[in-house]
Amino acid sequence: MIWETYLASDPGSAAFGWREILLVALGYLVGSIPFGFLAGKSRGVDIRQHGSGNIGATNVLRTLGKPLGITVFILDVLKGALPVALALWLTPSSLTHVAVALATILGHNYTCWLGFKGGKGIATSAGVLMLLFPIPLLLAIATWLVLFFPFRYVSVGSIGAALCIPISECLLSWRSGEWRWPLVIFSIVISILAIWRHRSNIRKLIDGTENRFEPKKKRKDQTPPDSQTGPES
Repeated sequence: MIWETYLASDPGSAAFGWREILLVALGYLVGSIPFGFLAGKSRGVDIRQHGSGNIGATNVLRTLGKPLGITVFILDVLKGALPVALALWLTPSSLTHVAVALATILGHNYTCWLGFKGGKGIATSAGVLMLLFPIPLLLAIATWLVLFFPFRYVSVGSIGAALCIPISECLLSWRSGEWRWPLVIFSIVISILAIWRHRSNIRKLIDGTENRFEPKKKRKDQTPPDSQTGPES
């Protein structure tokens, strides 16, 4: 019943042909570009052998410094946004939009260029959400800030932001009386995916071994940069 109602309101979603398949494949390939790994290689470093071993922007920032860390973060956001922007331009189908978005995030998390081992998808998800969920994204950013600054755990902020996305999307749909089912389901899926990718951080938080994000100068006074671990984008 829900699916029939959705198809009636979004008839373009009933047709999923070669164009849509190519858009999904393109989303995965763009998402799979390992900017963090490439940034490390530009400095003669395999980022997977340093810090937390993750290729995300946070580990790049910790290991290689702010300029490269911020650059990787921006590139990861853009690679999330561009395939979705192309899908939005080429088709009105919400089903195609979320399929491309999910493929792009999975490309980052499970990049084919590095043995299907990638980042945790936070920055790339932000690029996707910027176009599909602008209001939930703003609420998620606010949640991240509220949780990060008191505790200095990036993982706590990221998990809180991930939970905020489906909750806020459901509340907005309920308030408007219009349930955008592909987007609602997608918001739940990416929230679960983000939390799953942070499962090692959750274990460390429970064990009390998760490292707080400290300014670089302070870290140097305490421990070597390579011993710092944490969640990555």
